[in-house]
Amino acid sequence: MPSQGFLEDAGEMVRPPHQSSSNRAPGAARTDFDLEAAAERLREERDEVRARLASMTKDLESLFAASVDSNADDEHDPEGQTIAYERSQLSAFIQGAQQHLSGIEAATIRMQQGSYGICEVCDQPIPAARLEARPTARTCVRHAAAGRG
Repeated sequence: MPSQGFLEDAGEMVRPPHQSSSNRAPGAARTDFDLEAAAERLREERDEVRARLASMTKDLESLFAASVDSNADDEHDPEGQTIAYERSQLSAFIQGAQQHLSGIEAATIRMQQGSYGICEVCDQPIPAARLEARPTARTCVRHAAAGRG
């Protein structure tokens, strides 16, 4: 099951990548972290999210399949409310995982474009510690705290 922070952070991770207007050469912006290690971490995280997404999607399909032959009315059946809640919760987790996967893919594109690790607000390098903690980060800590990314 995804962690609480995973769902809270999902919304930030789906904005399209920023096209930097700086004259910085691709790949030259960041020297204080290992780009190859970051790329590998993103690949691993992508694979984990895809597996989790497949599992949750299968679970949701099972919930729907189990209720197909049932004449249970969610509103009046004592178990119906629980089943509806489970479907709703699982759907929310699936949506969060899809958004997280989009964030990973966007980070991968930023890597290919040479803008990975650059704050989309101030165009300054994102600290390596932030990228280690949050490889899909689009902004520096200052701008993330300000609610701009």
